[in-house]
Amino acid sequence: MIQNILSTAAYAPSAHNRQPWRFVVLTDGSVKAQLANAMAEDFEHDLHLDGVPLAKIQEQIQRSKDRITSAPVVILLCLDMSDMNSYPDEKRQQAERAMAMQSVAAAGLQLLLAAYAEGLGGVWVCSPLFTQQTIQKALHLPQTWEPQGMFFVGYTAQSPEPRERKSIESVSFFL
Repeated sequence: MIQNILSTAAYAPSAHNRQPWRFVVLTDGSVKAQLANAMAEDFEHDLHLDGVPLAKIQEQIQRSKDRITSAPVVILLCLDMSDMNSYPDEKRQQAERAMAMQSVAAAGLQLLLAAYAEGLGGVWVCSPLFTQQTIQKALHLPQTWEPQGMFFVGYTAQSPEPRERKSIESVSFFL
């Protein structure tokens, strides 16, 4: 099932068809706990800098750890710029990076849709963006694999109410 989900995700459109996404699939409880603990250190540091009260910090840290360790499958979505074009000027290099990130995001969306098609639920979090080096070190990832997002995948225990969405009129402009 996870192979099917990843195969579908890998058919996402990508800039230059370079497919800059990389997937790290975590199912081992000890590895998920190792990742949760490593990320928690960075998260705690950031919350202290934000002036969050200690009790609230501990609550948020525990929730974060629980989400990672309780998910049957955690899929880390990474960006690898190795096969993307390289330009001498900053403007085009930034555009190339943006295209690669958009490609990775498209793969993430397809991953969620594929999980749903398999009868699974999934939650996408972007916390890896705040702790990329820590994740690379904790999971012994290649340095070129830049963590972008993380998916918690499994059978749903409940069906949450859909979150409110902005109206199409407020986010569209027709000419």
